[in-house]
Amino acid sequence: MIPSTIEPRTTHSHDAETRPTITLRPPTGWTGLGLEELRGYRDLLYFLVWRDIKVRYKQTALGAAWAVLQPFTLMVIFSLFLGRLAGVPSDGFPYPVFAYSALVPWTLFASSLMACSEILVGNTSLVSKVYFPRLILPIAAAGSFVLDFLVAFAILIVMMASYGIVPTVNVLWVPLFSLFALLAAIGVGLWFAALNVKYRDVRHAVPLLVQVWLFATPIAYPSSLVPAAWRWTYGLNPMAGVVEGFRWTLLGTPAPSLSMIAVSAAVTIVVLFGGLAYFRRAEREFADLI
Repeated sequence: MIPSTIEPRTTHSHDAETRPTITLRPPTGWTGLGLEELRGYRDLLYFLVWRDIKVRYKQTALGAAWAVLQPFTLMVIFSLFLGRLAGVPSDGFPYPVFAYSALVPWTLFASSLMACSEILVGNTSLVSKVYFPRLILPIAAAGSFVLDFLVAFAILIVMMASYGIVPTVNVLWVPLFSLFALLAAIGVGLWFAALNVKYRDVRHAVPLLVQVWLFATPIAYPSSLVPAAWRWTYGLNPMAGVVEGFRWTLLGTPAPSLSMIAVSAAVTIVVLFGGLAYFRRAEREFADLI
């Protein structure tokens, strides 16, 4: 039973002692999403984010360099095999910067998604023995990768400077597109986190989904290669709008169409609120199934 309201009351025993009684009621309506309850546990959220960061880099030789190694390695592979050998266009920009500018928000999304999907099963003792809003766990898992994102973004700025690329005033939109990448990861991650408690083969399906999603997103190629008639459906992929917007804000590539941005944003919001509702509904059984 998920406590959304706590109603203290008093009862009188035969020895005239007064003891508090706590009534736990399941959440109902929009308040059942548990967003308001998170404020009371914000200290726990900060602690879990910091714990995940420390655990991830504890006893590692490269430390924070791992935040850059994954997107940088993919950038090198794409540059060699797609940019140089296959001749994939890059909207007139150096292919390494073109690919890496998309891999920075993509890595935030992919890493957060995979961490969210595993977080409940990886914290069995917390989920089964102590009450707190379980929603904190996937949010903390995703939030811990913001630091990695900032490190990778700093490397991107250095790369742009080395190629003589100066961002325009549109760079002010970077936080918004980064936020949408994080929200998309949390939204999808909430679905898989809840499903993973009941069906453990989800942990094998998520990495495969991420790999397919990578090539369904205009990271190694520009969206201009997609036929115009199908361009609006491409926005159904939330990360398509994020990647195109990220390149527009930093490199000055053609601005993504408003229809693509609108569809990507709408899909992100629907997936996020759908994930919140499903997660809270499934939360009642977490302690029994995990």
